[in-house]
Amino acid sequence: MQPEALKTLFDQQAAGYDRQWEKTAPIRQCLHFLLESVFAGLPGEARILCVGVGTGVEMAHLAQRFPGWRFTAVDPSGAMLDVARRRAAEEGFLDRCRFHAGYLETLPAGPAHDAATCFLVSQFILDAGARAEFFRGIARRLVPGGRLASSDLASDVASPEYELLLQAWMTMMAGADLSPEAIERMRRAYAEDVGVLPPAQVEAILRAGGFDLPVPFFQAGLIHAWISTRQASVD
Repeated sequence: MQPEALKTLFDQQAAGYDRQWEKTAPIRQCLHFLLESVFAGLPGEARILCVGVGTGVEMAHLAQRFPGWRFTAVDPSGAMLDVARRRAAEEGFLDRCRFHAGYLETLPAGPAHDAATCFLVSQFILDAGARAEFFRGIARRLVPGGRLASSDLASDVASPEYELLLQAWMTMMAGADLSPEAIERMRRAYAEDVGVLPPAQVEAILRAGGFDLPVPFFQAGLIHAWISTRQASVD
């Protein structure tokens, strides 16, 4: 799926996005719970870059847990970012946020960030070189040694294990009140529009994108998450 088509899709889904995925919230909650630990040790007034922030759920979690942190929220979908902005206002951390509607490369220069989140975003970049360049763009906006928490759908799609995992995943999605038509569209999208790669290949892309030690810290079905460290020098 082309970037503008993807942006349009998320614009259309923004208003009901959190409600649609409410039944899969335990996955998100577990990821965010572990995120607190992998970000432990960051400064009390850390700057966090949230790439593809969507409706701002992980940002809200971190904002409540770490009241001194400040956030830069980036998303190409203005509608999604509007939801994130309302959430920040309702939960009382709007004054700690900077919002940018657009892609990462259009974000104006500013102070380097201590850490970044990027959840279920890079999988939409099908070309491995472009995907590495996307991560390099994140690395350039971090301090040396800054941390990246990222997640993507990952599996060896040529393996017999993948079909078992995919079937279980689709069963879970059906339980989230998605229609059979939506489930079938999702199955097709995984084959055509999403770069579902073996975890080791995603880790190699992270390294090529300017990060060392991509360490897996979470898996739920097809979702894998890593904590990585920005290399001392990024091209």
